[in-house]
Amino acid sequence: DTILNSYICISSETFTVEEAVEAIGFGKFQWKLSMLTGVAWMADAMEMMLLSIATPQLRCEWRLSSWKVASITAVMTLYTEFLPMKSRGISVILLGVFWGLGAVFEVLLAMLVMPTLGWKWLLAFSTLPLVVFAASCCWLPESARFDVLRGREDKALDTLKCIAAANGSSVPKGRLIANTQTDRGRIRDLFIPEYRRTTLLVWFIWFCNAFSYYGIVLLTTELFQAGSACSATDNSNMEPRCSLECNYLTFHDYVDLLWTTLAEFPGILVTLWMIDRIGRRKSMAVCFLLFSVSILPLYACTQRTLLTVFIFIARACITGGWQVAYVYTPEVFPTATRAIGIGTGSGMARVGALITPFIAQVLLKSSIYLTLSVYLICCLLGTVASWFLPMETTGRSLQESTQSTMEQKNIERPQGSETTESSSNTCP
Repeated sequence: DTILNSYICISSETFTVEEAVEAIGFGKFQWKLSMLTGVAWMADAMEMMLLSIATPQLRCEWRLSSWKVASITAVMTLYTEFLPMKSRGISVILLGVFWGLGAVFEVLLAMLVMPTLGWKWLLAFSTLPLVVFAASCCWLPESARFDVLRGREDKALDTLKCIAAANGSSVPKGRLIANTQTDRGRIRDLFIPEYRRTTLLVWFIWFCNAFSYYGIVLLTTELFQAGSACSATDNSNMEPRCSLECNYLTFHDYVDLLWTTLAEFPGILVTLWMIDRIGRRKSMAVCFLLFSVSILPLYACTQRTLLTVFIFIARACITGGWQVAYVYTPEVFPTATRAIGIGTGSGMARVGALITPFIAQVLLKSSIYLTLSVYLICCLLGTVASWFLPMETTGRSLQESTQSTMEQKNIERPQGSETTESSSNTCP
């Protein structure tokens, strides 16, 4: 009997992907993954800044009206799954460093290229990080969680063993298992009673982040080109009738643009300090609120120096808030719907990015006050949405199924409502 019981206990040893990732720890593999993913973020940031920098020259050379300029302007999941829980929040936010590096590099590149070679060469040089990322994508592994949920335990285990070998560690002993999941994730799964409210609020938060972030980036060059906040509504300065009236960005404009772009880094540092101390929800709410407060002085026809300072603060806040959203979203959805949750959230962000040029570049010509009010109201609503998110994910492991999410909620209930279980069935 003793031998039989020992055999049963040994054979019943199991572990999940989450437990394996925790056992493997953070090492060489995660550093490589961070660098590769960071290059992709750099490329995205450079493209974003390129739109802001090239807009004034395109407006002049092509003699575009504001609404046409706005039309031109209008026209990640795997990383978090291979991070240990204690390193996930910090690691995802540190990707924002690569975003900031990409944005700063684009401004410096524009300072060198635009006055001599023009915007076409700037566009060509800006594609280099994207080429590097595309050439390196073959190294990226498939999600072990996805493989194990689809019944491909052997493939998932091979992936985990490769990661462990790279880190100089090992996977836990036993058999790799996953919570049962009968269907692939579908969009309608985001609207089951347990996730309906979370999904709608997360979508709105992503929309507000992209709408406000890209808005402040586009507003920066528009306001700098005008000279002050109030001058931005002066159509004679912003709508040239011929090429002789073009106002290109000057060296002084690029310097101030560089200063506001550097706001990405303090925004990330503050978020790093805040995210595990006050939680994800409160961190996003604070960032949205501070963004709203920082654009209030722009109503007072702020001159150039103060304009730069307040744009710096606003951009730091919205950068931090968006980084927290990148951490919160994959944590709040289970594996089967995680990619769909992030993908649809990113889709809502694209909607915000598509709409914001018509506010920052078109509505601005009619009224700076109305333009600022749109961003102010949007971020105040974002503050409310963040505050009323139903789940705080700080310290939680990534959920592999809806069932595990419900079990996590039961664990978080007060102790008085929990039922004790007999320990007689545990292995000796």
